[in-house]
Amino acid sequence: MNRPYIICHMVTSIDGKVTGDFLFQRESEAGTEDYYKINRDFKADGFACGRVTMEGSFTGGWQPDLTPFADAKIKRSDRISDKEAKFFAVSFDRHGRLGWKTPRIIDEDPGYGNAHIIQVMCEDAGDDYLAYLQSIGVSYIFAGKEELDLPLALKKLKELFGIEKLLLEGGSKINGAFHKEKLIDELSLVMIPLTASKESKPLFYDGGLDIYKLMDVQKLPSGAVWLRYLK
Repeated sequence: MNRPYIICHMVTSIDGKVTGDFLFQRESEAGTEDYYKINRDFKADGFACGRVTMEGSFTGGWQPDLTPFADAKIKRSDRISDKEAKFFAVSFDRHGRLGWKTPRIIDEDPGYGNAHIIQVMCEDAGDDYLAYLQSIGVSYIFAGKEELDLPLALKKLKELFGIEKLLLEGGSKINGAFHKEKLIDELSLVMIPLTASKESKPLFYDGGLDIYKLMDVQKLPSGAVWLRYLK
């Protein structure tokens, strides 16, 4: 396989939603902790999310001052800023908007903390933003001119960074994009015993018909159910 093995690992409601108020209820806390434990037990080489999820979970919407880099002219070539890194946070941020402050994720959970950040972008990302990423030591790769080329991105992640197993933990859009291109090898769904509101988003947005085989079902101590499917 010329790309990493992709496991889509998500917390879901009973009705298949992955975002919304149900995630922040007291009754969901134990199931969410089960999800994080499974994340760690997978011992993947990294995790991947889209821009919105990364912003909500890690950058908090902060934006850097790019004016010092206004005159930058950057070649559209991939950049490996930390050749010693072994654990990665892969950010699918098409146009380059996330406000990273450091080259690594700062989080108490070892399933996320200290992961070296790789920005996956299109070639239309701004020169000033690329210069800023270079200044703080964030790695980046290009995959597509104006729209993301996911197979190319995954090929580069394996070839340039040695990523063999990657947890896809994004929102509906990036999950749906992977699903639509049949790039998900395994589904790992921790279903917690709550239903979601109508505003909540599904596991896959704008996906497509596909068939998975049930590999395992476990009832977790929290009352959640862990469902595993293989492609």
